Amino acid sequence: MDNERAPARKAANGEDSIYWDASKNRYIGAVSLGYTAAGKRNRAKVSGTTKTEVRRKLRELRKELEKGAKAPAQYTVKQAVEDWLAQGLKGKASTSVDTYRSLATTHIYTELGAAKLRLLEADDVDEWLDGRAAVLASTSLRLLLSILSRSIAHAQRRGKALRNVAELVEAPDGKPGRPSKSLSLEQGEAILRAGVGTWIHAYVVLSLLVGTRPEETRPLPWKHVHTAPVDGRKPHVDVWRSVRRHGDTKTLKSRRSLAMPKQVAAVMEAHRVRQQAEAKAAGRAWSTEDLVFPTEKGELRTALDVRRNFRRLLAEAGIEQPKDWTTRELRTTFVSLLSDHGIPIEVIARVVGHSGSNTTERVYRKQLRPVIAEGAEAMDEIFSGEEREAPRHPETA
Repeated sequence: MDNERAPARKAANGEDSIYWDASKNRYIGAVSLGYTAAGKRNRAKVSGTTKTEVRRKLRELRKELEKGAKAPAQYTVKQAVEDWLAQGLKGKASTSVDTYRSLATTHIYTELGAAKLRLLEADDVDEWLDGRAAVLASTSLRLLLSILSRSIAHAQRRGKALRNVAELVEAPDGKPGRPSKSLSLEQGEAILRAGVGTWIHAYVVLSLLVGTRPEETRPLPWKHVHTAPVDGRKPHVDVWRSVRRHGDTKTLKSRRSLAMPKQVAAVMEAHRVRQQAEAKAAGRAWSTEDLVFPTEKGELRTALDVRRNFRRLLAEAGIEQPKDWTTRELRTTFVSLLSDHGIPIEVIARVVGHSGSNTTERVYRKQLRPVIAEGAEAMDEIFSGEEREAPRHPETA
């Protein structure tokens, strides 16, 4: 047996202890702080890859204890998270703050919120995350742990927490994420025929036939939509902004101008005319600075609002289980249809704003039919030595 990991003598009451935790693949050091009011043993813990590292951390922890640094007796996990949300996210986008607050309200406050922060142990956090793993994806679990850790760190900086037990914990694997999918050509045609004359129809036509991201489509202003350019260029849309912080697109290559198919240009022009008429009827001026897909008050639509309207359109188009689809899959469908049509991956990558074809292949692997693979499949058919049945016309099939 490795002497470094050999079990040490049992620590006497009040002594520090160091032990190997195989589940975490780390050494754990514990300082006894007595017992809680409920009779549960209260221990402050540190961790490290070697005993030497753990001993150093234990000495530092003891120094903090000797200075009397400890969290207020009644300071709870919920209070720590609320303080971080209110004070520790200055300058962050409101959408990010809303996401953190929603996750905290749903998954932290209900399970750990009432726990006293000074009594919180790594085992408590482990048990909580294991319970959430049954209902959340791995990315959400990592974000939850990050929220808790950053909240405790914020409390530490203000003298309201002694140690950050969340740093001792690894997020477990959660539920597998839902794989993206794409609409078939027939489904796409059905959707393009549904809801004609509505804003959501125009939104879907632009997203499906041009391939813009949802976060690029929602903040799109009319000054970036050119249905009949006077300079002789083809109708196009300037994808120059997004709902991201400061309005920047996802990457530099995401900032691009994309030609619009004739169908898209016609639908967008009709949508503009309707919007101008609605503004005139309401007695307000219409401007090219206006959003293309605003709310009734002229404000930016939320992703949830767009998704709800999109699913209603799917139901109208006869698509089964519309709740299983998201607006992002319009872009996935765009990539899939281009690939099926024989467009090279490099071209698709440039159109969708990826930094290279590797990103396109990684993100849309199931939807892509690489040109190289298509050539191999064709050669297999040509030289298979088997007689192929002539394709039948759909009407005679």
